Amino acid sequence: MKGTSGSRGVETTQQTSVQFKHLKETADPESFTGTHSEFQRQRRRRRLVIAIAGLAIVLLAAVFFVTYGSKLYDNWRDRRLLEEATTLLRDQQFSKAAQLAQQVASRHPDSLAALSILAETAERQNVEEAVAWRERMARLLPRDPDSQLNFASAALRFGKLDLARQALNRVPASDRDGAAYHVVAGWLARAEGNFAEQEEQFAAAVEKEPNNDLYQFNLAALQIRSKDAEKSENARDTLERLITLARYRTGSLRALLNDAVQRNDRAAADSFAQQLQMSPEVTFGDYLLCLNFYQKLDEKKFRRVLEKVKPFAARNPSDLALLIEWMNQNELAGDVVKWVDKLPPAQLTSPPACVAVADAYATVKNWSRLKRWTRTGNWGDAEYLRLAYSAIAERHLVSSNASRTKSEFETLWQSAAELAKDVPDHEVTLARLATKSQLANQAEELWSRVEENPAMRREALDNLRQLYRGKNEMAKLYAVLQRLHESSPNEPPITADLARLGLNLGENIESSHQLAKEAYDRAPNEINCAVTYAFSLHRLGRNAEALAVVQSLPVERLDDAHAAVYVALVLLEGNELERAKHYIDDPENGKFYPEEKKLLEEAKTKLVASAIPLPAESPSPSATPPL
Repeated sequence: MKGTSGSRGVETTQQTSVQFKHLKETADPESFTGTHSEFQRQRRRRRLVIAIAGLAIVLLAAVFFVTYGSKLYDNWRDRRLLEEATTLLRDQQFSKAAQLAQQVASRHPDSLAALSILAETAERQNVEEAVAWRERMARLLPRDPDSQLNFASAALRFGKLDLARQALNRVPASDRDGAAYHVVAGWLARAEGNFAEQEEQFAAAVEKEPNNDLYQFNLAALQIRSKDAEKSENARDTLERLITLARYRTGSLRALLNDAVQRNDRAAADSFAQQLQMSPEVTFGDYLLCLNFYQKLDEKKFRRVLEKVKPFAARNPSDLALLIEWMNQNELAGDVVKWVDKLPPAQLTSPPACVAVADAYATVKNWSRLKRWTRTGNWGDAEYLRLAYSAIAERHLVSSNASRTKSEFETLWQSAAELAKDVPDHEVTLARLATKSQLANQAEELWSRVEENPAMRREALDNLRQLYRGKNEMAKLYAVLQRLHESSPNEPPITADLARLGLNLGENIESSHQLAKEAYDRAPNEINCAVTYAFSLHRLGRNAEALAVVQSLPVERLDDAHAAVYVALVLLEGNELERAKHYIDDPENGKFYPEEKKLLEEAKTKLVASAIPLPAESPSPSATPPL
C-alpha cells in the first residue's frame, strides 16, 4: 500500500513537471512580458482612480463641513444664545438678555425669537426701542393679529398714536371681534380723548371674556365715574370685589376713594382712605388723594394731617414738589408762600421744587416775589420755565416804562420758547402755562406746535378749540373741529359740534347734514347730538321729524343754554308758540355763542310775527244788523 502511494506521488510530480516544461516550451516570451506590463499599467491606473476618488471624497467632505457644518454650528450657537437670553430675561437681567438677542438679530434680521426678546426687554425697561422691535415683527407677520396688537400696544405706550392706529387698521376684519383687539382699541380711544368709545370697547372686551379680572377692572375704573347710576353702581360692586385680589387692590381703592369723595360719602371714603394708606403699594400721590378726602371731611383734622405730611414730603424733592403743586391746586398757595420761608433754601432751588414754588407765587399773584425768585440761577432742564415765569412776572409788574416792560416780557418769553422748542414735554408744559396765564397769542403758537405730536394732539386741539371759541374766531374754530373729527371720527359730541357749526356758517352743507345724522345715530340720547340733528332736519324742511326728535327728549334736558335756541326754532316752526317762548326768554340766554345769538334773533322775529292777532272781519254793509 505504501509503495503504491509513493509511486502515485512521484507520478503526479512528474506529470506536473512535464506540463510546466511544455508550457515553457510552447509560450512566447515576448507575449508574456507584454501581458505583465499591461497588468502593471492597469494596476497603477486603478490606484490613481482610487486616489482621485479618495481626494474627491475628502474635498466633498471638506466642502460639506465648511458649508453645512458651519451652518449647523451657527444654528446651534444661536439656539444657545437665545436660550441663555430667555433665562436672563426670566431673571430680569434685561441688558444682558438684550445683548445676546442682538447678536442673533444682527446675523438673522428676521429671527422672530430674537426680536421678541429685544422687544420684551425694551418694554420691561420702558425704552422706546420697543416700538421699533414690535414694528419689525409686525412687518414680518403682516396678517398675524397678535403681532399687530403688540405693535399697537407698544406704540400707545410711547405716545405714537398714528402708528397705533395704523397697526389696528391692519388687523384682519375677521380678528377684530376678540377681547384683545377691543382692549387695545379702547386705550387708543382714551389717548385720543374719546372716553365714550373707550367705554364701548372695554365693555365689548368684558362681554367676550367676562371672567377676565383685568378687563373687569379697566371697565369698572372707567364706569364708576359714569352719570348712569346703574353703571356706576355695578362698577362700585366690581371694584369692591377686586379689592380682595392683591393685583388690583391698590388701583381699586384709589378709584373707590375718589368716587366716595365725589359722592360725599364720608364713611366709605374714610374706610377706603385708611385701607389705601395701609396698602404695600401706597405712593406719596395716594397720600395726596387721602388729603382730598380729609379736606372735605373736617378742616381741623385736615390741617393736622397736612402738618404731618409736610415734614415727610420735605425728605424727597419730588414729593415736596408734588405736595406744593397739590396745595397750589387746592387754594392753599398762600400757605405754600408762608411754608417755603421755613424750609432750607437748598431744598427749593432745584427742579421740580423750584418750579412748584414759582407757581405758588404766580397763583397768589405776588409778582415781585416771583420776579426775585426767577431772577437768577439755573434750573437745569427746567431753565425754560424760569425764563417763562420771569416773563410773566415782568408782564404784570407795573413800571414807569410800560414799553420797556413789554419788551422785556417778549424777550424773556421768546427765550423760554426757544429752549422748549423741539422738546415735546417742555412745549406742552409751556403751552399749559401760557393758557393758565391767559397769554392767548403765545398759547396759540405753542399749542399749534404741540398739535404735531400725536400723543399730545388731542390736548392741543381741545385748547385751541377753547381759545378760538373765546375769541369768536369762527373760521379757525371750524378748522380745529374738522381736525378733531379726523383724529377721533367716532366721537358723537365732536361730530355734532362740527355739523352744527358747519350749518351755521354755511360750510360744507351737505357734509354737515350727513355728520348731524351720523352723530344722532351713534348717540340719540345725547342732548347735543339730538338737538343738532333736529336743527339739520329743520334746515332741510323736515320740521315734523325735527319736532319728533325734540319731543322724544326729557324736558329737563332741553334747558341747556346752547340747546334752547335750536329747540325754539323747531317749536316755532311746529306752531308751538308758548313752549318756544319759554326757551327764547330763558335767563341763560346770555351764554349763547355769537352764531346762536343770530338764530335767537331769528326766532324772536318769528315769534313776534306769529303773535300778531289777525284783524276781525268787517260786517258787510248789506248785512242785516243783529237784533
